[in-house]
Amino acid sequence: MPPLPNELHDDVVRVLAVLNAATVVLDANDDVVRASSLAYALGIVRNDDLEHQVLLDLVVLVRRDGAIREQELELPRGPVGGGRVLLQVRVAPLGDDRVLVLAEDRTEARRVEAIRRDFVVNVSHELKTPVGAISLLAETVTDAAEDPAVVRRFAERMRREAMRLSALVHEIIELSRIQVDGATSYERTVSVAQVVIEAVDRARTSASAKNIAITIGDGPQPHVYGDHNLLVTAVRNLLDNAVAYSSENTHVGVAITEVDGLVQIAVVDQGIGIAAEEQERVFERFYRVDDARSRETGGTGLGLSIVKHIAADHGGDVQLWSEPGQGTTFTLRIPAAPMNAKDVA
Repeated sequence: MPPLPNELHDDVVRVLAVLNAATVVLDANDDVVRASSLAYALGIVRNDDLEHQVLLDLVVLVRRDGAIREQELELPRGPVGGGRVLLQVRVAPLGDDRVLVLAEDRTEARRVEAIRRDFVVNVSHELKTPVGAISLLAETVTDAAEDPAVVRRFAERMRREAMRLSALVHEIIELSRIQVDGATSYERTVSVAQVVIEAVDRARTSASAKNIAITIGDGPQPHVYGDHNLLVTAVRNLLDNAVAYSSENTHVGVAITEVDGLVQIAVVDQGIGIAAEEQERVFERFYRVDDARSRETGGTGLGLSIVKHIAADHGGDVQLWSEPGQGTTFTLRIPAAPMNAKDVA
């Protein structure tokens, strides 16, 4: 029996399933007949439609003369945020007035060189302070060897500086890994509710030390394309930031909503707030709103930068509302995974 008008031959489906690329099949009306989960994850297909006009333009050219078109394109990673993907795109006729779109993700290759260049500059600058402090403290301890009280006092300061150095190295490695690996090729759907539950569970220890309650509001149970562990890291960083900049005996709330195809995870605190002139800079690497409090809490100035990169790699962004003395709300926004994706993966 021949396939129905909107069905594909079994052999075509099997071939598409093994290709290491995002695949989209369009019918004669340019409607999506079939798309891999990677096509959805990369934002090539959204709401069961081919997302970018430049891809539709290539499809028109292929339909016009039947010739295969190939082009390297840099496209937005999602409907919001500044994330970009570099794709090697091939568009070809498939028969029966259908067109095949193949897209290979080349984003990682472009990132690597920029990461190498930035890494050395960032590390050399930021490591100088704790390393210099430990060296100076060690000299002081040596000079005061005959005074146990002084030795104990400066040894404790050395311990704190060593902990700060350890945290800084960990965050630099984490940021570099996220920047290089990205989440652009992840095809699995992730439960946002499970991400939030795990992140809150990890943050409760530091919150309990300040008697700060963390609560999760009732809401929808959406899914997104991406990496569970990276999303937990992003939400955990927002929670850690909220706890660090909140006073004792306060409250931090987490809410999940879905608006216009975007899953929103809002972290709301009752902390010190952020001045308007500083709000645009808080996502910069190593920027600290309050250096004194950052030293006290062990903050590295990398947590929010990591959140920003994770959001962009998932096709989203992170928004900020804050008023000094009134608290802060960070909202992580990620495109929702469609309920009925046409999946060949």
